[in-house]
Amino acid sequence: MLLELADVEVVYDGAFLVLRGVSLAVAAGEVVALLGANGAGKSTTLKAISGLLPSERGAITAGAIRFDGGDVTRLDAAERVRRGVSLVMEGRRVFEHLTVHDNLVAGGYSQRVSARRGSSDFDRIYALLPRLAELRARVAGYLSGGEQQMLAIGRALMARPRLLLLDEPSLGLAPRLVDEVFAIIQRLNRELGATVLLVEQNARRALAIAHRGYVVESGRIALAGSAAELADNPDIKQFYLGVGESGHRRSYRDAHRRRKG
Repeated sequence: MLLELADVEVVYDGAFLVLRGVSLAVAAGEVVALLGANGAGKSTTLKAISGLLPSERGAITAGAIRFDGGDVTRLDAAERVRRGVSLVMEGRRVFEHLTVHDNLVAGGYSQRVSARRGSSDFDRIYALLPRLAELRARVAGYLSGGEQQMLAIGRALMARPRLLLLDEPSLGLAPRLVDEVFAIIQRLNRELGATVLLVEQNARRALAIAHRGYVVESGRIALAGSAAELADNPDIKQFYLGVGESGHRRSYRDAHRRRKG
């Protein structure tokens, strides 16, 4: 496996237990979806993998994270980027005062890609995301939400990641732009062989492009399976896909308990 989490626990402010023994794995070349309601621990899982917990007064207090066979649990975020882990955070987080091209330059910092010396890297990103090529001189703060999301993905790809972590890439986007973003993710995987761990509220869309998935609830893995199995699971349909006899959403756990009872 390219990525493995083994019984990972995360605590914030030395007191609040957010992840409770999370174990998951991602093989090279897979798209894996991480599903769950708001506050379930999905984004915290990505921050644990990318090494960003200390910036939010969080810490891994138990368990281990292995990447490409090596233990990265205690490595800082910069070293994980150098090893091939890139995170596209929720809300896009582009450098709004910089141009599109300068945002890409910043994304290539860990690989020492400069505006002059990294032409092949820029060509690769502009070929993959041609809209960015058209906007390369535009200040990022003036881009649309969909264009900023493309830029955030392009900036992450400048680090030449072996594992791309995506946190809610469709958040706040119009349906047409959501289609475009998911098409990009699918193309990254199919054409470039990119390995992706995807956190996404839109479970239907995530499972449509994923190979496998995990459901997180209250900081624990509640369910795991192939994308097809999860999409066909009656409890997942009722809670995450909005398909059920009552038309009301409850927690996955409540739906599962009711069905078992």
